[in-house]
Amino acid sequence: MLDRPRFIVFAVTSALLLHVAPSARALEPAPTDWTPLADVQEIQVLSENPDGTPRETTVWLVVVDGQGFIRTGNTSWYPNLERRPNIGVRIEEREYAVRADLIDEDEALRDRVIAAFREKYGWSDRMVGWFFPADPHIIRLAPRGS
Repeated sequence: MLDRPRFIVFAVTSALLLHVAPSARALEPAPTDWTPLADVQEIQVLSENPDGTPRETTVWLVVVDGQGFIRTGNTSWYPNLERRPNIGVRIEEREYAVRADLIDEDEALRDRVIAAFREKYGWSDRMVGWFFPADPHIIRLAPRGS
């Protein structure tokens, strides 16, 4: 049995390890082909708040041309991606290192991704559309360093 001082050190160390920032976690490289993950409904985006605390956000995923995409409106967590685009994503208990690339100049791709969300999530996507601005942020989950 641990004595009190050792228990406190153990407890504090354990708590710190559980709250490691996404950029400090050991993450797998991002998939180069997201097609096998096309049926995944939700993933967790692992970003970092301005104060350095980790943030986990559950979002929908679509795959277009073998690439993974997420989207958001003007949410409280979106600035995390702008500030530090090297993030992690958790998909079915595996964590991947990705770069969040905003797709803002390729209108044709944006339209295809929005259509993919509509097709995959149907009525739920239409409901969410009431809360999204007319021009959501479309984010490609790219391998880091690409």
